[in-house]
Amino acid sequence: QVQLVESGGGSVQAGGSLRLSCTASGSIFRFNTMGWYRQAPGNERELVASITSAGITNYGITNYADSVKGRFTISKDNAKKTVYLQMNSLEPEDTAVYYCAGHLGSSVSWGQGTQVTVSS
Repeated sequence: QVQLVESGGGSVQAGGSLRLSCTASGSIFRFNTMGWYRQAPGNERELVASITSAGITNYGITNYADSVKGRFTISKDNAKKTVYLQMNSLEPEDTAVYYCAGHLGSSVSWGQGTQVTVSS
């Protein structure tokens, strides 16, 4: 089973930027879609952004939650087995644990999560 490891989380002031990385132990194009999710205390886990990942090119169809459109960008690098989430103009409401996920049919592989804290 492919393992996913997130990195890049941390603390930043409002208006700042962070880039999260999700590195897989195997090829990411074995997944149909890869996504970034987040979960804030007391809230359910929600989808932040996703990118189709089947295929050997780095192109993928992207999808974003309304709350992050125009601020976050998801991308992938097949050669590096990595999916990125570039987060700009961060807001305190973006504070959460961010999880990477790989979807293959009904199966989902999750990373362990990385904390993002945005202070006002």
